[in-house]
Amino acid sequence: MPSNRKIYIVLFLLLVLSALVRGWIAGVIGLGNDEVYYWTYAKFPAFSHFDHPPMVGWVIWFFTLGLRFDGEFFMRLAAVFFGTMSAGLMFLIGKQIKNPVTGLYAAFLYTTSFYGLILSGTFILPDGPQVFFWLLTLWFLLKSLPDPDLTGKSRNFLFFAGLTAGLALLSKYHAVFLIVGAFFYILLYNRKWFFAWETWGALVLAVLCFMPVIFWNAENEFISFTFHESRVGITDLGIQPQYFLTEIAGQFFYNNPVNVVIIITALVAMMMKHHFLERSYRRLILWISLPLLIVFLIFSLFRSTLPHWTGPAYLGLIFMGAAYLSEPRKNGRKLRLVPWPVVFSLLLLAGVVVTGVGQILYGWIPVKRYKVDDVSLDLVGWKQLGEKFQALAAWDEDHFLIDKDAPLITFRWFPAANFDYYLARKENRPVYALGSLDRIHKYYWINQQRGNLKKGSDAWYVALSDDYEDPIANYGPLFEMILPPDTLYILRAKDTVRKAFVFRLIDLKEDLVFSPTPTVKPEKVNQIDTLEYFIKQIRQDWQYLQILEKRALRDTVPIDTLIRQEAEKMVLKSREPLILPDTTKKNIRIPE
Repeated sequence: MPSNRKIYIVLFLLLVLSALVRGWIAGVIGLGNDEVYYWTYAKFPAFSHFDHPPMVGWVIWFFTLGLRFDGEFFMRLAAVFFGTMSAGLMFLIGKQIKNPVTGLYAAFLYTTSFYGLILSGTFILPDGPQVFFWLLTLWFLLKSLPDPDLTGKSRNFLFFAGLTAGLALLSKYHAVFLIVGAFFYILLYNRKWFFAWETWGALVLAVLCFMPVIFWNAENEFISFTFHESRVGITDLGIQPQYFLTEIAGQFFYNNPVNVVIIITALVAMMMKHHFLERSYRRLILWISLPLLIVFLIFSLFRSTLPHWTGPAYLGLIFMGAAYLSEPRKNGRKLRLVPWPVVFSLLLLAGVVVTGVGQILYGWIPVKRYKVDDVSLDLVGWKQLGEKFQALAAWDEDHFLIDKDAPLITFRWFPAANFDYYLARKENRPVYALGSLDRIHKYYWINQQRGNLKKGSDAWYVALSDDYEDPIANYGPLFEMILPPDTLYILRAKDTVRKAFVFRLIDLKEDLVFSPTPTVKPEKVNQIDTLEYFIKQIRQDWQYLQILEKRALRDTVPIDTLIRQEAEKMVLKSREPLILPDTTKKNIRIPE
């Protein structure tokens, strides 16, 4: 077996080199749709959000120093940090369950997975902090639950596991499988823990950490949970094998096919009674990993799922593969610091990363020639579009062709967040997403924070050639005039990869109300009927009205009845004559 000194030198080199690679990728590639959307989590903080808990927004805010340094590199700095630290945790856990060689192999396998290096370790997604706190929790659980004597040290580790599990839940809801796995391990193998106060203290601590998410959802009719339920609920279409096969293929790619083969080999050897990992560790890791993997594989039989949802499950399975690789050889050969399977995994990942970065920056592979969508375009040209749009907007405003600092409106959370970050951020230009809640997501709340649009206002609308929606069809009735567009060309190398059609929307016909004005002057209160005032406000809030229409259709209730009921609730809440109620806390449901 290699000496500890050599192991730690190789580990140090792995962490440093992987951090440099992550940082380089973070700085040279533009932000993707999800990443710019999570930037809004930091810009408009809340206890939780429509799509995810708040942790990703908090870490963005912290690592950008309150968004003072919010370029692509600093936006992703949190992911680079957590990805590197997670590789270190893989080593510590592998060392805990077997030996330092297992830890080194686990760190290699994690770093050579596309999920570990890129998705959770370079791109700023909820997975970055989730993986770090997931592994930290797993480490604490492995140091506590297998202990048959429940020593004071083990009890302390279990209590800390409650804190880190709560932080993992604040990152992504998948972390509930940590608690589920720990519960079943205690139930089946070490029930003494049910009589230890640290067990229940850890659970209370995890729930307390998660309380901000519960409070936010309680104020918004648990809309986040409802949204995710709609993403994974079983449909009436029956089994869809194409979704299942896509999920399997995605898991192979995201976790590196070589790594997946190593994991499968280890699991087969385990089923054949090859004992290369202590039983209590094996049981705990499998109870935490397999339920998550199995649940989403079942979901994929009925509807489309995303392969990275099962990423945390593979973290545990990597330890099985690492423990298997670190078994002494029967032929007496010494274990290598970097075994051949890991070398193949590294080479495959390096090829994918180099090809991917080259495709994003230079378009090496002419995929359109083969009539295949070029997914790399999601990361291409946004900064270029921002520069060209800002020059056009400045010229038009200087020549009084449109209102100065006119807002930008669009139809969905992406490209709204892309426009917000790349086109509007530097000039502090507001961006509004106008549409149903299931299309605009967090922009439902952002619109309210940015305030209503007044009658007579102008606005910009940018339609993209690869994601085109007609502004005349969408917003023609709202404005007096929509001028013919200017065309901006987005280049990659020497090729035009996207066109942006920039429309000017002139003179809003009526106030566009996202939330009623919170105060009114005393003389105006006495001039209006309060109930009629609120009915009018609801009818002017077209997003709110659309939600009520869906509810009326679902409950077979006349829409006018629902509007009046909502207005009556508002009247009851506004007994003080000078204060109108805050209608940002409405009954919100996903349109069906």
